[in-house]
Amino acid sequence: MRCAILLATGFEECEALITVDMLRRANIQIDMISITGEQMVRSSHTIGIEADHLLEQVNLSTYDVLILPGGTAGAKNLEADQRVLDAIKAQIAEEKLMCAICAAPSILGHLGFLKGKQYTCFPTFDGAYGGTYLAQPAVQDGKLITGRGMGATIEFARQILKNLVDEQQLTQVEYSMQYNSQV
Repeated sequence: MRCAILLATGFEECEALITVDMLRRANIQIDMISITGEQMVRSSHTIGIEADHLLEQVNLSTYDVLILPGGTAGAKNLEADQRVLDAIKAQIAEEKLMCAICAAPSILGHLGFLKGKQYTCFPTFDGAYGGTYLAQPAVQDGKLITGRGMGATIEFARQILKNLVDEQQLTQVEYSMQYNSQV
């Protein structure tokens, strides 16, 4: 199982790194991919994060899971990149897991992929997408997982993991980060 998380200038660092952390704790391959042409990507709080790969070095169609972190500027920069939009369209057409949190679900909404779906996002990014907005930390509808915002990142990453690992492995990940007290 291979996962990719796309990093654009202005991404929300907690949404990206907590998700990466939790998937790596579960021994899931997750690559941080910069869409900027530079290995170092600046977050919404100007923290420099070094990506594993540049977008031009990878074939996104080889990934089973595609993840978009939020951040207002980060989501705008993701949406402004045609390569990202094409990857989202291909991911959904191939019925692979597509995940977005905070401002990033708005990209899916603008592309028409939230129509008839249940979803969540940061409340101010809820638009007339033709779906049902739920004020929950994370929502899965079919192969689409959305998260509400930075404070919901653990639940967002847990929902992704529920699709990739068994209950015992999920419990071990939760224990390793002291999200639960049982193994």
